[in-house]
Amino acid sequence: MNARSDVYSFGVLLLEILSGKRALDHNRPAKEENLVDWARPYLTSKRKVLLIVDNRLDTQYLPEEAVRMASVAVQCLSFEPKSRPTMDQVVRALQQLQDNLGKPSQTNPVKDTKKLGFKTGTTKSSEKRFTQKPFGRHLV
Repeated sequence: MNARSDVYSFGVLLLEILSGKRALDHNRPAKEENLVDWARPYLTSKRKVLLIVDNRLDTQYLPEEAVRMASVAVQCLSFEPKSRPTMDQVVRALQQLQDNLGKPSQTNPVKDTKKLGFKTGTTKSSEKRFTQKPFGRHLV
């Protein structure tokens, strides 16, 4: 175990919070037992992300905030450990999300995750870090 695997685990936790599902649930159908594997196809667009949000949240969240949180989770769950943010970067990103709760975004947080390399495990260097634009250029 190392810091980058802790970041991955935190990404799993963020998905659990977002979806209301457990990381591993053997009571679910085989394709849905592993939360990360089940969620990956939904993390490619804003519309799809909103399909996995726990319906028990009802209207107690703004869709853009769910997308931003999913964006952090996607980066934490990168196949390539070196492409994952540090926990310090994750904390700063989540603090920014909290500070901006309910405020409209000045940038579009949604782009195609194929550009992030979610499926291939590679990322562009400008998209690796939260420090430049924590959510403005990153897609879920």
